[in-house]
Amino acid sequence: MADASVIRIKPNYFIHVLDNNTNVTRVELGPRTLTRQDHEKVVLGPDPMIMVPPRHYCIIANPVVRDDDGTPISDDHGQYKLRHGDEEIRFEQDPFPLYPGEKLLGKVAPLQVVATNSALRLRAIRDFEDADKVKRVAGDEWLCEGPGTYKPRVEVQVVEITKATIIKPNQALRLRARKACLDRQGRERKAGEEWLVRQSGAYLPGVDEEVVETVNSYVLTDKKALQLKAVKTFTDEFGKERKAGEEWPITANEAETHIPDVYEQVVGEVKITTLNNRQYCVVLDPIDEKTGKPQLGKKQLRKGEVNFFLRPGEALENNIQSVYVLAEEEALLLRAKESFKSGDKVHEPGDRWMVYGPTDFVPPVQVEVVEKRKAIPLDENEGIYVRDIQSGKVRMVCGQSYMLKSNEELWSKDLPRAVEELLQKDRADSGDSFDNEGRDKTRVVTYRAPHNSAVQIYDYKEKKSRVVFGPELIMLGPDEHFTVISLSGDKPKKPHVVKTLGLSLGPDFMTDIVTVETSDHARLSLKLSYNWHFEVNKDSPEDGAKIFQVPDFVGDSCKAIASRVRGAVASVSFDSFHKHSARIIRQAVFGADARQNRFAFTSNNLVITNIDIQSVEPVDQRTRDSLQKSVQLAIEITTKSQEAAARHEAERLEQEARGRLERQKINDEAEAEKSRQELLSLQAQSAAVESTGQAKAEAKARAEAAQIEGEASVRQAQLRAEASKIKSEAELIQLKQKQEAEIDHQRKVDELDLARARELAGIDSAKFKATVTSIGAETIKAIAQAGPEMQAKMLQGLGLKGFMITDGNSPINLFNTAQGFLGGVNPSDI
Repeated sequence: MADASVIRIKPNYFIHVLDNNTNVTRVELGPRTLTRQDHEKVVLGPDPMIMVPPRHYCIIANPVVRDDDGTPISDDHGQYKLRHGDEEIRFEQDPFPLYPGEKLLGKVAPLQVVATNSALRLRAIRDFEDADKVKRVAGDEWLCEGPGTYKPRVEVQVVEITKATIIKPNQALRLRARKACLDRQGRERKAGEEWLVRQSGAYLPGVDEEVVETVNSYVLTDKKALQLKAVKTFTDEFGKERKAGEEWPITANEAETHIPDVYEQVVGEVKITTLNNRQYCVVLDPIDEKTGKPQLGKKQLRKGEVNFFLRPGEALENNIQSVYVLAEEEALLLRAKESFKSGDKVHEPGDRWMVYGPTDFVPPVQVEVVEKRKAIPLDENEGIYVRDIQSGKVRMVCGQSYMLKSNEELWSKDLPRAVEELLQKDRADSGDSFDNEGRDKTRVVTYRAPHNSAVQIYDYKEKKSRVVFGPELIMLGPDEHFTVISLSGDKPKKPHVVKTLGLSLGPDFMTDIVTVETSDHARLSLKLSYNWHFEVNKDSPEDGAKIFQVPDFVGDSCKAIASRVRGAVASVSFDSFHKHSARIIRQAVFGADARQNRFAFTSNNLVITNIDIQSVEPVDQRTRDSLQKSVQLAIEITTKSQEAAARHEAERLEQEARGRLERQKINDEAEAEKSRQELLSLQAQSAAVESTGQAKAEAKARAEAAQIEGEASVRQAQLRAEASKIKSEAELIQLKQKQEAEIDHQRKVDELDLARARELAGIDSAKFKATVTSIGAETIKAIAQAGPEMQAKMLQGLGLKGFMITDGNSPINLFNTAQGFLGGVNPSDI
């Protein structure tokens, strides 16, 4: 198009033509036909003119300069003057072209519509005077509130779209001033000042206002109040002046709902405190009703039935408490915290007294409830330790129901760890249940002394001891303690292995291992077991105390016996001790008199009655090996001598047996010869008898055989007939049963077929009936007539009276068919 000589410009189109001679660009508007000269060049177009429809606008960069009539101004050379770097906004008008240098920024856009409850925040970017003759300075901001249409200006910038905030009932809008201004109500606001808008509805913030937040109201009920605090001195909505830091409550009596002001801080919601007729509470730092100020350090008792809200600064001591209800066996221990007058009696601080049931009790604020006490029921075998806090005396109370007095308390009796462990083990062995935490230290310590045992108890206050013989239940007094008996144990004996509270009186035994040395320096280990018992008169306190004079009677007695045994063994050789060990040891312990089996310890009345040597083993390995070899050699010698004696005895017995055998053989041969003679005579007699009786026996045997054979044949025939009869009857019964079963089976099959046929017939008839009923008689009649009628109509339409259809596979004689179609017409008639 740029090289064409003739350019046809359509209506509402334009082109830019450059004159190369003058270097000036002009605008040619359509409709027209332009003949381009050689020195001219089309630099733009043809392009459509800019069309701005109603309620639209466009932005033109570098707009052309116009005079008052709107005509573009050109310079002396004919070049259009432009406002370079400037912009121009054009609204609805006739289509217009772009002059050389002008540019269309963006596209033609619709004008912005400002909706209801919204506004455009505008800012001036250069000084100008608007249509209302208001002078705007660069940086000024204002709102274009809806509803309306905003017409843009090049001097104005749209900062943001501001929407109104909907204030619902029981809500408020918290606003802040960006700078000193007048709010919507015409009040002066300083920069940074905040206030609330409480009117319900849509609120559009001013240009110098910003929304901080939406504040919801607090709903106040009969059971809930609001506690507020002033962050600065101000006058609240009720017209009361509040000082900075002051706290106050808002209840339902003052307002159903409350929206906190900007200078009010919500400390929290206060729940109502409800007391029934069996409850009370103590309020700390109560508010003085006259001055309205808290009475610091004071307490106030409030009893039910009552409802109240705690005011700022007030607090409950130990929350809501129940009235003390005391039964007949219960009491309260009270202590005065300050001077207190109860009736005619004055209690000084620190006084203690008791309130006994049955009653109910609410302690005054001057009184402290130390504890609630119950009467402690005690059996004859139970008790408690009670301490008088005034005198410090501790006593034991047993076998009664006891209530502690105001000057008494339960005393805990501590026992040594070893005693605690022994008592716990005793309870576990006896099957008594006990807590994992141990015993109750305020209860009297009890111990079941076993049968035939003795327990020593020492009273540290009286500085004397007593011995209790079992079986007996021991109850320790406040100053009494068990004597723990530490005995030797293991083999050989080691001290302090066995600890017990009860000392067994026997009879019993103990085992020890003693190492001795013979006169020939053979070291032996002896395992000895001693039977022992205590000889004590249980009615004599001196005898009872005597058995406890030796702390470890086991170790002491074992050492004494071992010393005697070692001395006795040291004076004999190993061979002698090996042969007479039992006698040597018993003589060493019991003395030379073998009838005296008694070794008594006079220090504690312990008596050893018997000694048993369980084993004797050499300590030295070489001695042990030598002893073992000698024993084996002795056993071997004894074995060989016994074998030789046995062998000699066997040879003697063998010679005797051989002589008896020879003599018996001779006697047997004589007897055999005599028997042979008797045999020969008997053989002769039997031959004579045999010759005469053989024929008779044979005849008799043949007759008996024939008789037996005949009887057997008859019996066999009878059995065969019976078997045939049984077989025939069985086959007949089987055949009869088979036929009956087949007949029964066929009858059941026929019945099933008949039932099936009957049900199918019923189903078909019902189906046919339902089909006929659903279709209808007229429909069936129409269906039946439809085929022939259609064929008849089709033949009438085709002009045919009959037709035949064939696929050609079966040949048909059509020579006479035509004649048949014509009704038998003779050829002569045609």
